[in-house]
Amino acid sequence: MDARAIIAKLRNRDIPTAEELQWFANGLASGAVSDAQAGAFAMAVLLNGIGAEGRVNLTRAMRDSGDVLRWDMPGPVVDKHSTGGVGDCVSLILAPALAACGAFVPMISGRGLGHTGGTLDKMEAIPGVVAQIEEDKLRPLVRKVGCAVVGATGRIAPADRRLYAIRDVTATVESIDLITASILSKKLSAGLEALVMDVKVGTGAFMKTADDARALARSIVDTANGAGCATAALITDMNEPLAPVLGNALEVAICMEVMAGNRAAAPRLHDLTVSLGGRLLALVGEEEGEAEEKMAEAISSGRAMAHFAAMVAELGGPPDMEKDWMTHLPKAPVIGDVPAPLDGYINEINGEALGLAVVDLGGGRRVETDRIDPAVGLTDVVGRGVKVAKGDPLCTIHARTEAGAEAAAKAVIAAIRIGDAPEPFPLVHERID
Repeated sequence: MDARAIIAKLRNRDIPTAEELQWFANGLASGAVSDAQAGAFAMAVLLNGIGAEGRVNLTRAMRDSGDVLRWDMPGPVVDKHSTGGVGDCVSLILAPALAACGAFVPMISGRGLGHTGGTLDKMEAIPGVVAQIEEDKLRPLVRKVGCAVVGATGRIAPADRRLYAIRDVTATVESIDLITASILSKKLSAGLEALVMDVKVGTGAFMKTADDARALARSIVDTANGAGCATAALITDMNEPLAPVLGNALEVAICMEVMAGNRAAAPRLHDLTVSLGGRLLALVGEEEGEAEEKMAEAISSGRAMAHFAAMVAELGGPPDMEKDWMTHLPKAPVIGDVPAPLDGYINEINGEALGLAVVDLGGGRRVETDRIDPAVGLTDVVGRGVKVAKGDPLCTIHARTEAGAEAAAKAVIAAIRIGDAPEPFPLVHERID
């Protein structure tokens, strides 16, 4: 095998074999493939594509460059992945609700990326929680609690970790082939029986158009099924924050409210969690309508909350999180409302701009080494279609300093357009099966 020959194949629009792709992935993991060769590979895939079969083979190769978990559980092993958005804290409710329904969820999650919040950052906003654990701790945790929302170990898909860093600096991030292999190599390393994808579309998503979201969803569904994991996708709306809250500890708090039985605290968040969970349980043999009812009952009854609290305690967090979460979560010292500058309806919300406002408050990273302030963010963000009068609050800012709050207020006003009543967007735009 030779990296140059594999790159030349791609350059000439000839798809490498499964064996060649496995060799290349192993070389990425071991360092036998240079940075220059990895960059040339990524650019060739971006420009020429790799085809459906090549995408499956690349995904498997990157998965098999490291550890692949094997499970022996008395129920299905399942997971969900989102392409990212603002106010999207579905994972914190979905994983324990699925556990309450008899599934087992080893949810290997990531940190914030760009304007979108990271599930690991949200978990670590809870004092004491250590979400980066090794496999020898992951297995007993999933068996005992039913779910674990944790970070990947260094042995999970190391080829992807290397190629992802190369793509970031070689302008090859946008390749759907490489995005698909990157997402699925990590997810399939968890040894899943079924996976549901939440592909976001809209102003707060990475995919801004329906065509782009559909293409990515179809690529992921076809590739995952080709690699042996039953997978479906929902294309869901991100033209406004999914929950009326942005920021790590603040999103944990809204999830706790929902799991305490208060759907009204974040109805879109609740309803999408139920839809994703129902679709996932249907993939492992349940009737979808009944599965959605089970998910809703698991949340409203408090059973999902019990699984979440048990998981938090096992990860080093407070033992009484279920009863007293507001005491434990950090709070920002500067809190204030952003008044609407005029009368009208909330016509448009630039979710990406709101997400970046939270990053500027300290709630996200500009560079990998930045430390996150878990307390800052936005709450009570007004939704699309809501009628406001001049002076009504558009949201509440939680900041570390007065200067940070003032800058965030300007960003919020610039991100929210007030005008005529807009046409509503459906929460779920499309299903990809």
